[in-house]
Parts: sequence; C-alpha cells; structure tokens
Amino acid sequence: MTALPASASQETASPDPARQLLRHTLATVAYRAGKALRGAPDHFGTFHIGDKTRTPAQILGHMGDLFDWALSIAQGKQAWRDSRPLSWEAEVARFFTALQTFDDYLASSEPLHGSAEGLFQGPVADALNHIGQIAMLRRLAGSPILGENYFKAEIAAGRVGLDQAAPRREFE
Repeated sequence: MTALPASASQETASPDPARQLLRHTLATVAYRAGKALRGAPDHFGTFHIGDKTRTPAQILGHMGDLFDWALSIAQGKQAWRDSRPLSWEAEVARFFTALQTFDDYLASSEPLHGSAEGLFQGPVADALNHIGQIAMLRRLAGSPILGENYFKAEIAAGRVGLDQAAPRREFE
C-alpha cells in the first residue's frame, strides 16, 4: 500500500475549508459583538439618535434574524422573519443563541444547502456591519469601547458565545 503525501491525507481528513473559514468568521462575529455588547449601560438598548434610525436593541434583533435566516439557508429551507425587538438582555441572549445554533449546524456533517460564499456575503457580512453600528452607538451614548488589534485576538472556531478571551492589545 502506498502512503499518501501528508498534504493529501490532511485534505481528505479535514472538513470543508470554506465551511471552516465560515465557522472562524462566526467566531470573529462573536468576539467583536461580545466586545460591543458587554458592559453597555442599562439605557443603551433604547438609545435613539434619530427618527429614521434603529435603536441598538432593534439592530441586535435584526442580527439575530440574520443568523436564523443563515441557518434556514444552510438547511435548505430559506425563510426570513422580522422579529419584534425584545429587551436588551433578551436580544443579547437571542443573538448568541442564533449564532451558536448556526455554528453547530456548520460543525455537523449535515449538508450545506447554500454556498459558504453566499452565506458569508449575505447574513454574515451584514452582521459585521451592524456590529460596527453598535460600537459607534456605544460611543455616541457616552460608553465607548476600546479599539483593539484584532489580528492579535484569540479567536477560535466554535467559540461563539458572549464569553470570549480577554483582549490582547487594546488602545484608545
């Protein structure tokens, strides 16, 4: 029996690289969202800067909807729903639950019915933009978060909850 080169055996033994990158991206979403959400003042969820803008709780509710949608696409049953905003604490919990459920599906051997690229460019990229909005609203609400060198952050696929590794390099 001829041995396969190391690279060939790793390819057959490893999961789909696009799916793995998508899972790492979800961990990045969780890390960045956790930073923007932790320690927010009690009034932050209802903070409002204008008549035609969303509150942080509404943005976070939309982000939960994005990951529910992503899961429905991955499962081959695409469905969108606009959820009614919950309290800030409930929306934080719902967001991380939706993220965990989607990550669990990606980590499973279940088939991916939508492309990893489409899932990234749609719901995942949209969520990253909304994390930036929440971070900006934190600053406007008088409770800014520190900047960070995210390249040095300890982010790992599968770590998609509110609790994350401590920042390695923050700055003002």
